[in-house]
Amino acid sequence: MLTEHQSGGKTVWVDLYNPTNEEIGEACTTYGLDIPPRDQLEEIEFSSRLQYEDDAFTISVPVTPHKKPGEGEDETTPLGFVLTKDLLVTIRFTHLHTMDAIVKRVERRARTAPDIFMVIIEAVVDYGADRLEELRSEALRISQRIFHKDMQDWQKNKVARVNRMLRDTLVEIGDMGERLSHIRDTLLVLQRAMPFVIEHGDGWLDTQVKARLKVAAADVQSLNEYEVHLTDKIQFLLDADLGFISTEQNDLFKVMTIWSTVGIPPVLVAGIYGMNFHFMPELALPYGYPLALVLIAVSALIPLMWFKHKGWWE
Repeated sequence: MLTEHQSGGKTVWVDLYNPTNEEIGEACTTYGLDIPPRDQLEEIEFSSRLQYEDDAFTISVPVTPHKKPGEGEDETTPLGFVLTKDLLVTIRFTHLHTMDAIVKRVERRARTAPDIFMVIIEAVVDYGADRLEELRSEALRISQRIFHKDMQDWQKNKVARVNRMLRDTLVEIGDMGERLSHIRDTLLVLQRAMPFVIEHGDGWLDTQVKARLKVAAADVQSLNEYEVHLTDKIQFLLDADLGFISTEQNDLFKVMTIWSTVGIPPVLVAGIYGMNFHFMPELALPYGYPLALVLIAVSALIPLMWFKHKGWWE
């Protein structure tokens, strides 16, 4: 689908939404530009993502519209720009949450193609910042859940619930890491794109656009630094969750070890007095049976008391 936006009676922005190769070819002919198809926009090397030739920029930025639960999996698609002094062409293959707001902002007043380009870039940066803020809030909730002051009480009384919570938390952390990697991909390209546009467009970009590019570059740099901090935080939460899972498993093995060890002496006593030898003095004693029961109980209590003394259980 092709949508044109005009300013001052001439077309300044052409938005190609999920275009076919035929539609891209027609746009190339109509506007006299070399508009890349999707397979070229999806190339990952920076030499393909950032190009400047014949006074025209060709830029590809990977974007991931994060969907709400139940709307399907997040999918990263390229957002392409072909920018000249007089015309901006955008190529996108998915619905961007910010596009409606971008269109309304562009239609409020007359804008040039570089100005519209900056509106879109600023919206993408703002969207990335919002997603990082959401991930920060989620990380804080998970941190409070994992390191809750009542966690020890839960471990004692609600083992199954704690295990289920730790497994669910592990899935949440994995999902957060995946979303964070999508944001990282976008920010890394933007971090390279801003200086690239400033350097090569110095001859025809106006002062205001250059200033906005520098501000956007500074914002992207700060977001990249915060993304590194958030990555470390998520990794810490992952290690902590795996540590608690390992602790739960160790506690289970500890309980099994205690009970298996406690069971050895009673089995030994019962085995001795269960032998059918003819000459066993205790068999003739009138109190032999209760004596054997007492020996079995004592043989079980002694290792239990030893484990408690060593602090294996409270």
